[in-house]
Amino acid sequence: MDWRPPGYLLTTSDLVHAIFDKNSDAGKLLVKATLGEIELFAAPKSWNAILWLITNTIKDGSKPIYSGVQLGELKASLPIVWRAD
Repeated sequence: MDWRPPGYLLTTSDLVHAIFDKNSDAGKLLVKATLGEIELFAAPKSWNAILWLITNTIKDGSKPIYSGVQLGELKASLPIVWRAD
């Protein structure tokens, strides 16, 4: 049997805190996942909420500062398994 670290399912709210508040409990879980100590899971719809938040709040004037490619790279860099249940 393969060894796997403990897994945690992040809600959309948890995911927002994990990405934007490193001192939150969810932020600490994100660090642990980066180190391979735990495994994080989240629903794809939670990523959609992050996309909405980034594109509608982080802007240069009225234009979002991140491209679709950059947002895709951000998603790919997160130590999160995206799965729909």
